[in-house]
Amino acid sequence: MALPQAKLTATEDRLARLSMPEAPGWSALPRAAALARVETMGLPGRRDEYWRFTNPADLVAADPVPSTHHARQKTQVFDQMDRVRLVFVDGVFDAAASDDPALAGVEITRLAEAQEQDIHWAADLYGTLEAQGHEPVERPLAALNTAYATDGVLIRATGKAEKPVNLVYFHESETSDAILHHVIKVESGADLTVLENGPAAARFNKVMEVDVADGGAFHHVRSQGRDHDRRAVTHIFARLGAESLFKSFTMTVNGALTRNECIIDMTGDNGVAHVAGACLGDGDFLHDDTVFITHDAENCESRQVFKKVLKNGATGVFQGKILVQPGAQKTDGYQISQSLLLDDDSQFLAKPELEIYADDVACSHGSTSGAIDETALFYLRSRGVPKSEAVDLMVLSFLAEAIEEIESEEIREEIVERLSRWLSRHRG
Repeated sequence: MALPQAKLTATEDRLARLSMPEAPGWSALPRAAALARVETMGLPGRRDEYWRFTNPADLVAADPVPSTHHARQKTQVFDQMDRVRLVFVDGVFDAAASDDPALAGVEITRLAEAQEQDIHWAADLYGTLEAQGHEPVERPLAALNTAYATDGVLIRATGKAEKPVNLVYFHESETSDAILHHVIKVESGADLTVLENGPAAARFNKVMEVDVADGGAFHHVRSQGRDHDRRAVTHIFARLGAESLFKSFTMTVNGALTRNECIIDMTGDNGVAHVAGACLGDGDFLHDDTVFITHDAENCESRQVFKKVLKNGATGVFQGKILVQPGAQKTDGYQISQSLLLDDDSQFLAKPELEIYADDVACSHGSTSGAIDETALFYLRSRGVPKSEAVDLMVLSFLAEAIEEIESEEIREEIVERLSRWLSRHRG
């Protein structure tokens, strides 16, 4: 079926600005297949069902909207932790600013270097989970990433990592258009934590493919903030084996347009997948969480917990789905999306979904939107708490359920501290 002319033109204009890396080695075939997917699907438009709440125009335009960059802060999130930093500046790896990858106790190579080899373990994964993630929903911006990614990290954990791996993204060019692709393989019984932070680029397209084998554990904590003009689309594609654990949390503040997609396929019995997010939006801000979790094995647990606090016309979007396949008995699926609107100009758009083909399951979803509880606010003020501080306390309490999904107490405290600072700067 031919693409509509508007979609065809937009796709051709975007592809004309891109070129595949030279000598891609083993990545040549998955890149070519991904490009074919893009050309068949076309880049997303506002009429596409999964984009009707979020206008993708800035993400698919031939050139990025210029974004004023910010100087590097002396203190970054996660700086108090003992971790291994791998730094990218506008999508380009900065070896001088990075730590020695070997300190993490896991195998780490750069995509740009590894793809020049004839054989690499990532050859079996690069683009594989992304390709599978298009059923039943097309995700052409992820396919675009697989085809044209300039760099990324390939991480393989065969045991418990000695330190978390921290991917740090700096933004220094007002017209940078970064495309990064990470592949992570957690072997049976291994344990890995990946941290991400930084504005990355004027426009950022990132894909992370995560394969967690039987008994493996993957922890992911991401901080998106600082850059008011940031436009970003990210995808996490995960495949979970038996008795495996996947936990991902994202904190988002600022940014003109952010779309985070998470697609998880639970293929082994007794797996656990938790995806959570806490979002603070002010003014010209649109934040979209789109999640699709497929239960295709018995006795698996999934949780989706998303909280958004919006004011001054900010917009929040949540699209979450739990699909329980035939035979996936004893499934425990939980989904909650809530927004706290601090004024009448902001809005929250939600589309929670359950699709169940097994008869012995416990699945639930809920979505609510509301204002500050005036009774609770009065209670705090009557005890001498200034109104602005009382509102901040109530906001943090509202976000607590999502933050509690972070397993590390140290990281939870760091996230709460960062959110508290943002609230104090944006009072009024």
